[in-house]
Amino acid sequence: MSAPRYPDQLGFKSGESGTHTSRTLMLDELSALLAAVGQGATREEFVRAIVENNVLRKSTASTRRISAQRLTELYALDTTVPIFRVLQRLWPVHPDAHSLLALLSGLARDPLLRSTAPTVLGLREGQSFDRDATTEVLRIHAGNRLNEDILDKVVRNTAASWTQSGHLVGRTFKKRQRVKPSPTAVTMALFLGYLQGFRGTGLLRTLWCEALDSTPEALAGMATRASTAGAMRFRQSGDVVEIGFPDFLTKAENEMASHG
Repeated sequence: MSAPRYPDQLGFKSGESGTHTSRTLMLDELSALLAAVGQGATREEFVRAIVENNVLRKSTASTRRISAQRLTELYALDTTVPIFRVLQRLWPVHPDAHSLLALLSGLARDPLLRSTAPTVLGLREGQSFDRDATTEVLRIHAGNRLNEDILDKVVRNTAASWTQSGHLVGRTFKKRQRVKPSPTAVTMALFLGYLQGFRGTGLLRTLWCEALDSTPEALAGMATRASTAGAMRFRQSGDVVEIGFPDFLTKAENEMASHG
C-alpha cells in the first residue's frame, strides 16, 4: 500500500517538526479569533486582530506576535488554503464540533501531532495514555531533530491537544474516552480524505474518520444528514459512495485533489 498523500498545495504539512514543539491545538485562542474576525478576512487581517487589536487578550506584544505565528503555522489563517477556508466555513454551523474541527485541522497541518494518532486512537476506552509509547513514536518520526527535553515537551503538548479534542480525559493521569462527532465534524473528515485523493468507501476509513470514534455505517448516516443540509453531496448505495464538495473547492483545487 502506498503512503498517504499530504498535498501541501491544498494545506497539508509533512516533515519531522511541527507546532507542538511549543504549543498545543490552541483551541481557546482559535475560538476567540474566529469569533472576532469575520468570513473572508485575509491572513494579514487575522494577524492584525491578534497583534494590534489583541483579540486573544495576551499580556505582551511579544506573546501576541508568537501566538499569531503559531496559529498561522497550525491553521494557515488564509482562505486561499482549502483546509482553513472550510474550517472557517464549518465553524459556526455546530459549536459542539469545534474541538474536533480543530483536531482534524491540526492533524492535517502538524506532522508531530499526526504521528501520535495511533498511540491515542488505538487505546481502549478507559485505558491510560502511554507516555513512553508516545515518546517512542515521536522519536522514530523526528529522528535526531528533537532532543529529549523537546521530545518531553511535545509529548505533553500532544497529550494536551488530545485532551482538548475530547479523546483523553484527566489532568495528571489521562485516560482514553470516546468522542461523539456531529455531521459537521464528519464533513470535515471526509473533506480531508477527499483532498488526499480518497474516493468511494475508502473515504470512510481514513485517519480523519478514525479520529471520530465511529463506525463507517454511523459516519455514512451523519454524512447523509450533512448532505441533506447542503454541506456537501453524499450518496451511498451498497458499496458505492458518491461524494462531492461543489462549494468548497475551485476547479483547480478539485483537479489537485484527484489522482493523476
